[in-house]
Parts: sequence; structure tokens; C-alpha cells
Amino acid sequence: MKRIVIVEDEVFMREELVSILEKENYEIHCITCFSHTASDILKNSPDLVLLDLNLPGASGFEICKFLRKKSTVPILVLTSRDQLKDELHALGLGADEFLTKPCHKDRLLARISNLLRRYEDREYFVETQGARLDIRTYTLYSEGKSIVLPENQGKILELLMSAQDEIVTKSALFQKLWGTMEYVDENALQVNMTRLKKTLSSLDTALKIATVRGKGYSLEVAGSAYDD
Repeated sequence: MKRIVIVEDEVFMREELVSILEKENYEIHCITCFSHTASDILKNSPDLVLLDLNLPGASGFEICKFLRKKSTVPILVLTSRDQLKDELHALGLGADEFLTKPCHKDRLLARISNLLRRYEDREYFVETQGARLDIRTYTLYSEGKSIVLPENQGKILELLMSAQDEIVTKSALFQKLWGTMEYVDENALQVNMTRLKKTLSSLDTALKIATVRGKGYSLEVAGSAYDD
């Protein structure tokens, strides 16, 4: 079941959207507190975001910009703002679709269905700000560039990106790379880690691997702070 996060502060409109979408068998989560809107959206791991522009706190434009830096989740803007400049601005920030209210439910459902089909392969990607990793081929996309990583480097990066700012222990890395902790030379892990750090540096990506002494490694993202 596909999960849609609705970001709409007008209660009646929000309830109407929930009713329409639940009848189509979508799993729905609504944002009702707008103090940390963008981060709350991502915590719900949506398959699609239905986003209003006129919101308390951060505007829909700011949220759209942040989401696109952090994720490839499809964003459908649904707003009462009908100026061409607003549509172009939203699309320029990374929105995938722009619809104005009132919107016929069949048009809305068709756009949602099209977006979800377009993004069906997202399950094969892990992502963080400015970077996506295809876990089928270990192709890393970042800052308009791409590179196919050797398998071990790809597995390390997959774990680090999936951890979402948590520390990845050496034991977890041993299990991911070699399926065991026995008879593995720790230098082998260090060699792969050093090579991966050089690869990230050569891509001029915002990703940086940090060593957490005595615990393991974590992935840091330069400029990832967002105050919404």
C-alpha cells in the first residue's frame, strides 16, 4: 500500500483529501503540527507528498526545496495560488506536479497515480541530501555526477546512508561485507573505507564519513541543517 503524506493546514480540505485518497486504498498520514514540517514528512517515509504552499511556519516553497535536497520523493503541490510565477517557482524547486484548488478529484487521482508509476523504482535507492545510491548496481548519483562503486564500497555506503545519522558499528559492517566477524582482518575494512572516502571527495559531494572512536562510523552531510 502506497503511503501519502498530506501537508495541508485547512482542516476541511485536509479531511476531504483523506476521504478521497483512503477510498483509493492509499495509506494516509497528515501533518497537523507545522513546527518541524519538513523533517516530520521524511520521518513518515512517504511514497508521495501532497503539499500546500500557504502554511504556518515554513512555506511550501521552503519545504519543497528542503525535501528535494534530501529525497527524491514525488511532490505534488496542491494550492489555491494560481499565479504562473508560483507554479514555475515550485517546479523550479523540485516539485513534480502543480495543481490549483479547487481541483476535480479525478484529475488529482490521475496525477497521483502517474507520479507513483514514474517513481516505482525508488525502492531500489537509498538517499540523503544531494545523493542517491542505486543498491542494484551501487551507482552513486551526486551533484550532477555519477560513479559505479566497487561492491564493498557500495555496501559500506548503503549501510551508512540507511542509518540516517546513526552510528554504524564495525560489526555491522563486517556482517554486511563478509557475512561474519570471524577471521576478518580489520585492515581490510579500513582499506575499503579509505577508498570510499577518496571517492566521495573526488565527487565533490556534501557527504563525509566520520570515524566515531571506539564505536564505528557515521555519515555526515555538510549544510544539512534546516530550521523550519
